[in-house]
Amino acid sequence: MRIKKNLKWALVLAGGGARGIAHVGVLNALLEMGIPEPSLVVGTSMGAIIGGLYACGMSPGELSRFLINDFDITEYLDSFVFKISGAMGKIFQTGQILGNAATRPGIDSGQQVLKLLEDLSGGKTFAETRIPFRCNAADLVSGKEVVFSSGSVARAMRGSMSFPGFFEPYWEGELCLADGGLCDNMPVRIAKDEGFKRILAVDVGLLQPVALSDLKTFSKIVYRSIEIMLDGMERKRRPGATLTIHAANGAIPFDFSRKRELIELGERAVRESKEAVLPFFSGGMIAYATRRRRRECGISGT
Repeated sequence: MRIKKNLKWALVLAGGGARGIAHVGVLNALLEMGIPEPSLVVGTSMGAIIGGLYACGMSPGELSRFLINDFDITEYLDSFVFKISGAMGKIFQTGQILGNAATRPGIDSGQQVLKLLEDLSGGKTFAETRIPFRCNAADLVSGKEVVFSSGSVARAMRGSMSFPGFFEPYWEGELCLADGGLCDNMPVRIAKDEGFKRILAVDVGLLQPVALSDLKTFSKIVYRSIEIMLDGMERKRRPGATLTIHAANGAIPFDFSRKRELIELGERAVRESKEAVLPFFSGGMIAYATRRRRRECGISGT
C-alpha cells in the first residue's frame, strides 16, 4: 500500500497519567514508518501534554530523550517531602497530604509543572504551534467541558492535566479547570467538530484489578475511583475514531519510573499492527475495506 503524503488526518491522544508516556512511542513508530505529520493534534491530560509539546515542535526523539534522561516528576512538585525516600519520607508525605487535603484544593499547586511546560513549549500560543492543537478541560464552576484553541498552550495543558485531589485546579478568569478526562478522556469529537473524517486515536487505559496494598494513599484512592468511573463511561461510548491503537499494559498511572518500558510499549503497539495502521494512511479500495473492517489494534494486556 502506498502512503498518501498529503493525507489530512487528526491524531487524538487519551489521558492516563504515566501511562500516557506510551504516546511518545507511538509517535516514534509512526515517524519510523514514514507517516506524514497529522493535520491536527488533540489531547487530554497526559495526552494533552505529549500532544501539545509535539505540536509546538518537539520531535518524538526529543520527547523520548527528555523523558528518559532528564525528567524526574519529583523535581517538579512543590514540596521537598516528595523528594525524601524511605520510611521517613512516607511519614512526611502522609502528613503533608492530609494537611493539604484539609486546607487546599489540591496536594500540589502545579506551579513547577506549569513552568516546565512553558519552557518546553517555548511559550507558544495556539496560533504559533507547528501543528494545529486542541485540548480540553473540565470547568468545575459550570460543570461543562472547555476546549482550548487560543491563548497559551502551556496554560491549556496545565488546565487539562489538573487531576482532582492531587493538582490544584487551574484558574483561568472565571474558569476553575480540572482534568479534561472528567468530560471526555478520548476527545475524538473535538477532531470531528474541526471537520476531520480520518482520525487516529491512541488509548493507553486498561482497567485491571489492583492489590489492596495499592490503595493505601489518598491520591491512589481518588485516582482509582475516577479510573473506574471513566472506564464505565468509555464502555458506553465508543470513541468513534477511524482507527484506535491500544497501547496499554496495566501500568500504574502514578508510576513514572517505567518510562523506557512505556515508550517501547507504544512503539510495539504500532509496529505489531502495521496491517491495520498502513491502510489508515493509504488510498484505494483495499485500504478502504481494511479501514472499515479493522477499527482497533495494538496491545491491551499485561
